[in-house]
Amino acid sequence: MPEPVLPATARTLLARVARAQADGRAPSLVAGVVRDGGLAWSAGRGDVPEPHADVQYRLGSISKTVTAVLVMRLRDEGRLSLDDPLERHLPGTPLGERTVGQVLSHLAGASAESPGGWWERVPGGSLADLGLADDHVVLGAARRFHYSNLGFGLLGELVARQRGSSWEDAVRTGVLSPLGMSRTTPRPSGAAAQGQAVHPWADVVLPEPEHHAGVMAAAGQLWATLADLGRFAAFLLGDTADVLDPATLEEMTEPAGVDSSAPGWSAYGLGLQVMRVDGRTLVGHGGSMPGFLAGVFVDRDERTGAVSLANATAGVDPVVFGLLSDLRAAEPRIVEPWSPSPSPVPLTALGVWFWGVSPVVLRAVAGGRLHLGPLPGRGGRASRFEQRDGRWVGLDGYYAGETLRIAEDHLDLGTFIFTRTPYDPAAPVPGGVDEAGWRP
Repeated sequence: MPEPVLPATARTLLARVARAQADGRAPSLVAGVVRDGGLAWSAGRGDVPEPHADVQYRLGSISKTVTAVLVMRLRDEGRLSLDDPLERHLPGTPLGERTVGQVLSHLAGASAESPGGWWERVPGGSLADLGLADDHVVLGAARRFHYSNLGFGLLGELVARQRGSSWEDAVRTGVLSPLGMSRTTPRPSGAAAQGQAVHPWADVVLPEPEHHAGVMAAAGQLWATLADLGRFAAFLLGDTADVLDPATLEEMTEPAGVDSSAPGWSAYGLGLQVMRVDGRTLVGHGGSMPGFLAGVFVDRDERTGAVSLANATAGVDPVVFGLLSDLRAAEPRIVEPWSPSPSPVPLTALGVWFWGVSPVVLRAVAGGRLHLGPLPGRGGRASRFEQRDGRWVGLDGYYAGETLRIAEDHLDLGTFIFTRTPYDPAAPVPGGVDEAGWRP
């Protein structure tokens, strides 16, 4: 069980949620913070019955992240590659030449919405009912980030065909059941909030419709309770159970498509939003459907998360970011104590190297990894490396995916040669070294 927050912290968090519900005029709002595998604090405001953490709300686009998890499971099982053209697994669409990975990261150029009536308010049918045509490809491949509900509808159909079941069954067996999310369903079940639109100029409400979105369900169909959404936040923090390898989850959090229209730093990984907020990198997803707003974001460095659900069409503050900030300020994470660990390479390989005349440091870091970066206080490229199949492979930064080869007198990294002294004539420096050497 997660350790509850301190009483003073609870009051700070409650004040933020109460203000968001009142100022945003949400008929009801439930929210909480997550650590140690579940909700460490939660509250409900407005017209919400108790227990507030067991009332269903519609998740909207958080459903996309669940769909992305299913696609990544298929990848890990060897049933597809992210570089596969969509046509290989879902023939007959105008996006057939675009890759699965491009669709996952909203880089496939698919139209934002599906054809026909607005799928968020109109019951949907099958893929064939959409009647997709060439004009539903609106941008070239990998040209720019373009959020596409249609793309995730297609990914849901891909999952269904690969699993030989409905998307809903694949979600239940592949994600919800292993994570213990028993109160997450495609349609409302048991205690559930009614979606509401709040009039912009008066304190009156209008019920929003609820329906099944058909093939577009994978983009926004799911309903969940706050407790279940908290469990999903714990999943995003690394408690992946048997659903995904932690390395695959980390891969999903790497930014791919950058949303240049967003204020600040905002990007998209593989089914996950990646945002820079108050100097912190947060991953998760927001969600909206007529009558509902939702959010789940985690700070993987701080090992905390925040979740919120409201039954309002618009106007409610995205309270999750504030909750994470409040929790970090009131109860900052106490990191694990440092302890010695063996170096994954001989100590003689570590220390200062030179790329040309620029000094860098190769050092061993936690987890049996290496880090190559500039000297303290100096700018420059930096990457971590992990050993895979006997090779040191870059995890991030400029050298992501590149292979680092360590020799006695040099490092070889993507044709860059690092030497123990600037332009060491005894090392294989590209282009050679002037025989006369350094001179005044």
